[in-house]
Amino acid sequence: MRPRVVAFGGGTGLSASLRALRLLDVDVCAVVTVADDGGSSGRLRSTRDLVPPGDLRKAMLALSDDTSMARVFGHRFDGSDELSGHPVGNLVLAGLMETLDDPVEAVAVASRFLGVRGTVLPMSTVPLDIEGDIDHSGRSSTVRGQHNLGTSTGVVQHVRLKPDSPPACDQAVKAIGEADWLVFGPGSWYTSVIPHLLVPRLREAIETAEGKKVVVLNLVNDSETDGLSLAEHLVALRAYASGFTADVVVADTHSTGEPEPVRRAAQSLGARLLLASVAKPGSSGRHDCEALAAALREVVISVEVGK
Repeated sequence: MRPRVVAFGGGTGLSASLRALRLLDVDVCAVVTVADDGGSSGRLRSTRDLVPPGDLRKAMLALSDDTSMARVFGHRFDGSDELSGHPVGNLVLAGLMETLDDPVEAVAVASRFLGVRGTVLPMSTVPLDIEGDIDHSGRSSTVRGQHNLGTSTGVVQHVRLKPDSPPACDQAVKAIGEADWLVFGPGSWYTSVIPHLLVPRLREAIETAEGKKVVVLNLVNDSETDGLSLAEHLVALRAYASGFTADVVVADTHSTGEPEPVRRAAQSLGARLLLASVAKPGSSGRHDCEALAAALREVVISVEVGK
């Protein structure tokens, strides 16, 4: 039986891990954040009470072949009219969600259109907002919205979801319980990775899962993690899930700097540190999918894991 892998995140970070995982002989399930309020998703949310489709669309495309249907799904309208800036896939998903009144079924139907190799699920079946406390050189403020939080110039002190204690997607909870491996990151730490730990049933399922866990660290900091070291990225996971443990932490050989603080932080989670060259040459902060796949193959497939 092929290993069953559940990957958590949103946006480009989750897409990178999914494109890497699809190169392996594994069954992949993506659990996607649903707090996006920027761009096309934000515009759709401003007029309709629906789960934001943007990150779901990106995950589906990451698990799809480059077919004409996938290219249409990813096409973004240009111009200056009301369609401008909307990807076709976002509109299709919004239409399916309204028609079926079930975001899980809507994604499943669209996945069949695209021939998705794996499963894509929202982490919650209701649209969420994320809110954070930001420190601006000693002055604290509260910022609401994933877009605003992700572009904040202050230091994130704490994040939370609105509404409090949102419902988890039942299928996601089931997938976590059946998984051989759970993959966290790369991606925006406070707005794409940590939000999964803020959904009570998901957090409980993750903390008690029998499957092993791998954390893939980012290559560079973004606005929301400015000043946060890689070791502190790992510490932050425990801040939102006291029972969170891991088995392997993957970090880039050339971007990590002094590895010992990261190694100690990994060990505090029960994990070993795997250093690998996973950065895409010539890019700023992008993972090379084939290199990341090679690192994950060593983790997920190799019988040497844990030795």
